[in-house]
This record gives sequence, C-alpha cells and structure tokens, in this order.
Amino acid sequence: VVKTVCFDPGHGGKDPGCSGKKYKEKDVSLAVSLKLGAYIEKNFPDVKVVYTRKTDVFVELQERGDIANRNNADLFICIHCNANENKEAHGAETYVMGLKKAQGNLEIAKRENSAMLLEKDYKTKYDGFDPNSDEAYIIFNLMQNSFLDQSQNLASKIQYYYKTKAKRVDKDVRQANFWVLWRTAMPSLL
Repeated sequence: VVKTVCFDPGHGGKDPGCSGKKYKEKDVSLAVSLKLGAYIEKNFPDVKVVYTRKTDVFVELQERGDIANRNNADLFICIHCNANENKEAHGAETYVMGLKKAQGNLEIAKRENSAMLLEKDYKTKYDGFDPNSDEAYIIFNLMQNSFLDQSQNLASKIQYYYKTKAKRVDKDVRQANFWVLWRTAMPSLL
C-alpha cells in the first residue's frame, strides 16, 4: 500500500540537465512532477505527496534520497527527460537500480550522477565516488537493492501504459546505477 510518494524532479537551479531547442530538462521535469503530484492529491487524497523540489532550485543528489527516506516514502519516482544525438530517437523508458547491462546505460548514469560535481565538498560527502570513473561503478554492482523486484514490477506497469494509453514507443525497463535510486530505502524509479 502506498501511503507516501516522493517525486524528484530531475536537475534544477544551476544544473539544467539536457537542453532541447526550447526547453531545459530541469523545467520539464519539474512541470511533470508537479502535475503528477496534483493528480494524485486530487484523486487519491489518502496518499501524501512529497517533492524533493517545487521550484527551480539545486538539490544535491544525496539530499534527494534523504528527503524520501526522512518522509518514510513508500515510493520514490525521479522524473527526467533524456537527450540523444540521434534526432530520430523517441520513446519512453523507465530505470530501476541494477547492474550495468550496457555501455549506453553507463553513459546515462555518468551524465545524471555528474550533478554531484556541482556540490561543495562532493568527494567527502560521496566517500570519494567519482561519477566519471567506470571503476567507481563497481560499488553499485556490489550493492543489492532489496526493493528491486517491486521497482521492476511497477516499472513494467508504467511502460505498459506508456505503450497502450499514451501510444509512446516502449523503450523498456532498464537497469542503471543512478545514485538517487541507490540512496532510497523504498521501491524507486527513474
């Protein structure tokens, strides 16, 4: 039973994320998160909605997971918009914490985790983790996410609705080593 859901609009403030011709990822992820949160508050009044940010501010990666943990969230959903040099690419994908399955997923994880480089004293805060080092991701491969099955189950349902209701190209459920998913103590999706 989900009593509390935490939405994490990706990027924000000094971290714009990816940029398109008109929009920045930080703005789109915030708008989508606020809209989804409002929908849940209206249609499921017994579910508490928590946000890692409600405005265009920078929130450190570690703090994003900590916000969800402090609020005893039952579900953590991190909203992002991918970018791709291939202008023909389109579709929707959902990530869960897991072992690196492809070099492409590693590159996405590096890009998303690199936001920690914008933080003061990030080397101390993240125990020396280097988001640009392939070797640093070994720590993720050693960690087991006890909520992986629940996360994968929900991610599969979301992908199903992307395909059937939203008529989007289904780019499948993928596993990647995103810091925000690793730091949460509940089923988590990006």
